Amino acid sequence: MDIGSTLAKHARCSPEKIAIHFKDKIYTYDRFNREVNRLTHALIREGINKGDKIALMMKNSDMYMISFLAIMKAGGVAVPVNYRLTPREVAYILDDSDSKIVFFDDEYSEIIHQAGQGNKKIVTFVSVGNRSEPGQKRLEEIITNNESDPSVYIDESDDAEILYTSGTTGSPKGVLIDHHRLIHVAFLAGINMRLNPKDNLIHLAPLIHAAQLNGFMLPGTFFGCTQVVHESFEPVDVLKAIEQYKISLFFGVPTMYNFLLQVKDKEKYDLSSVSRCGYGAAPMPVPLLKKAMELFNTDQFYNMCGLTEAGPSGIYLTPEDHKTKMGASGKSGFLLEARVVDQQGNDVAPGEVGELIFRGETVMKEYYKKPEATAETLRNGWLYTGDLCTIDEEGYITLVDRRKDMIISGGVNIYSTEVEQVLYMHPDILEAAVIGMPDEVWGEKVTAVFVPKNGIKLSEEEIIAFCRTELAGYKIPRMVVESEQLPRNASGKVLKYQLRDEIKAVTSN
Repeated sequence: MDIGSTLAKHARCSPEKIAIHFKDKIYTYDRFNREVNRLTHALIREGINKGDKIALMMKNSDMYMISFLAIMKAGGVAVPVNYRLTPREVAYILDDSDSKIVFFDDEYSEIIHQAGQGNKKIVTFVSVGNRSEPGQKRLEEIITNNESDPSVYIDESDDAEILYTSGTTGSPKGVLIDHHRLIHVAFLAGINMRLNPKDNLIHLAPLIHAAQLNGFMLPGTFFGCTQVVHESFEPVDVLKAIEQYKISLFFGVPTMYNFLLQVKDKEKYDLSSVSRCGYGAAPMPVPLLKKAMELFNTDQFYNMCGLTEAGPSGIYLTPEDHKTKMGASGKSGFLLEARVVDQQGNDVAPGEVGELIFRGETVMKEYYKKPEATAETLRNGWLYTGDLCTIDEEGYITLVDRRKDMIISGGVNIYSTEVEQVLYMHPDILEAAVIGMPDEVWGEKVTAVFVPKNGIKLSEEEIIAFCRTELAGYKIPRMVVESEQLPRNASGKVLKYQLRDEIKAVTSN
């Protein structure tokens, strides 16, 4: 079984069922499948063979879904690229992934043009809109009229996608997932969220991220749901869409729920169609969770705590669990086993802090072309997450900290070391450390602490402007603090918890 053949089955069995709503466009499952096939045959004509990598730098759209499914049917490997990255960051991913074709929205044609300079692996650059730079093609130039299902045989062991995530070193790593794992992610998400063909889903978080892509779009296709696609998150538009399309399953990061609650006249929208809500990608404060339950007038909330390296899958807190375990992250479920262990790999006692590890059908195949990083993360069949947690007597796990010093701002993962490397590029910065500080709106904000060289005065504005040239916008520090020295332990490691305490003490006065 594979995702592409599932789409073809829905086209045969439920051809007139609505598959996609995007702006003023409507796709039945029959039309959706035919459009995917047209692009699949175009990829084959462009020389795509099984296992070839195809990058996607696109916002949420009908064309994103069509392009992704076409890659699946052609036997290619999809490489979603974060559209908020700089040309330098994009160039690294395109090269590291060995991408052969790149699809992109109009507005990213210049970034792709810069990022592709000197890359001999890429044979075709395709703009899905009307704008293109020299050497780039437009989609209409390659698309075919062949609407028949392709004859490419897809085995479950065939690679399906590479999702890039930064590690503790700051250099992005490609999480390689095959069709077997992808199908099990979709199946697991569908079972846990009780998906069925009558469900209407809405995609708000970027489909370049594993949670929305693998956790909702693919299950939505797998189970034959109707999917409403929004290019970006606009709170009022979301409330209108829930009412208009009778959304039954809603998923958002905590920041999205927070923004929906800030809409002044939110009570005038009919949200009664929503029977289930999911949240994840960042911890959900209990007071915010309770307000979200009031907004949607339901207690059917699911907490999904996982990571890209697991598909993403992980631990779940069901609606029933919320009644007695609200605030916990979840527990082991179907197809995936979770443990909390000490540094020797032994299970910790209830209440003690340890590292969260997983094993199961959805855990990644490897980090693409990074055997050492793979061996460090996958040990004896277990995926070591680097997340520090506690577990209680009933097996419920609660995240308490992140060993990798990962910052989660607005549901997006930001890695401190990657930002620190850019700060160290500044000629007048001697030392730097990056931490996450609490933020009422975004959950956490990127905070840079630096020691200047030779007493040179650097303003917050200057450092932020410097970072803006090297980092995507969401990674740029929102607070910059000057320090005489960074606190370190005996081995020379920066004590980031001490930095957080110091900044809290200063800002609270």
